[in-house]
Amino acid sequence: MTQSPSASALVPFVSVENMMKLVHHIGLTQVLKGIATYIEDDFKRWETFDKTARLGSYTDDGVMELMPTSDGLDYGFKYVNCHPKNIKDGLQTVVGFGLLANVDTGYPVLLTEMTMLTALRTAATSAVMAKYLAPEGARVMAIIGNGAQSEFQAMAMQAILGITQVRLYDIDPAATRKCGANLAQRGMKITQCATAQDAIEGAQIITTCTADKQLATILSDNMIGSGVHINAIGGDCPGKTELAEAILHRADIFVEFPPQTRVEGEIQQLPEDHPVTEVWQVITGAVQGRTSPEQITLFDSVGFAIEDFSALRYVRDNIKDSPFYQPMDLLVDPDDPRDLFGMLQRAK
Repeated sequence: MTQSPSASALVPFVSVENMMKLVHHIGLTQVLKGIATYIEDDFKRWETFDKTARLGSYTDDGVMELMPTSDGLDYGFKYVNCHPKNIKDGLQTVVGFGLLANVDTGYPVLLTEMTMLTALRTAATSAVMAKYLAPEGARVMAIIGNGAQSEFQAMAMQAILGITQVRLYDIDPAATRKCGANLAQRGMKITQCATAQDAIEGAQIITTCTADKQLATILSDNMIGSGVHINAIGGDCPGKTELAEAILHRADIFVEFPPQTRVEGEIQQLPEDHPVTEVWQVITGAVQGRTSPEQITLFDSVGFAIEDFSALRYVRDNIKDSPFYQPMDLLVDPDDPRDLFGMLQRAK
């Protein structure tokens, strides 16, 4: 007879359907604000975390990665891929799932989808960094690349910075129309542009989120004037960049974890000793971020495990006493912890 698992052997699992229900239950704006708060709090205690560049398996078509970290109380990791060619086959470019475990026992306490959650945490991270690096009073943003991330980016910037205008451009006009339609009635003025140059006109924040795995020049040097904040989130693996190298030499560059960003970010174009500032230092006040109205700031975002850890903690804390998860029989639970074989035999 199969042994029924005890409550301690059941792990909360959040499916895609339940993640979406959770977001709608709380409200998208509040979820973005909530994840942003968790990220900001965790970056303020940066030095308590284990940190390692994500473990990547690279192919000609993409990358598959594990992103682990721990604060000594909880351990978390995310599996994520990035395969730009997937879009041509009707598949997502990025998919992921994540796990949070208790350090004392090693037992998982949460298993969840992280495709939707990664989009939310990426947008929340962008907005947190813009809070510290964007020009004061920034209200206009441009989004170059109007794929799966674009709407989340706009909504997070609205929720946390108060953005009122969004200017859109994508090489595929259908993507721009999709993004414009999704952002309609969201309380922002949406302008669909015919070129990247048109899109950045008057923008104080420029977000690049393209997907092609190539050394691309989405923004050229002559397109960038003084005083803007660039939020570069598309370059996230070796051989994949978006900005002209000359922009990097003019900007003050802020990164999550230099050993990872130097391999995967825009700064893979630069020598290893090119100076960068770690964003946790700005968030804690150890280093000043924006120092003048004329300064060009660049957040070279590649995504780091602590951000996923923050998002996992947020979900764990917000599914308590809710119907937005399913208990999963993930852990063995023998009557005698030493008798795993006996448990197998009794399952006949």
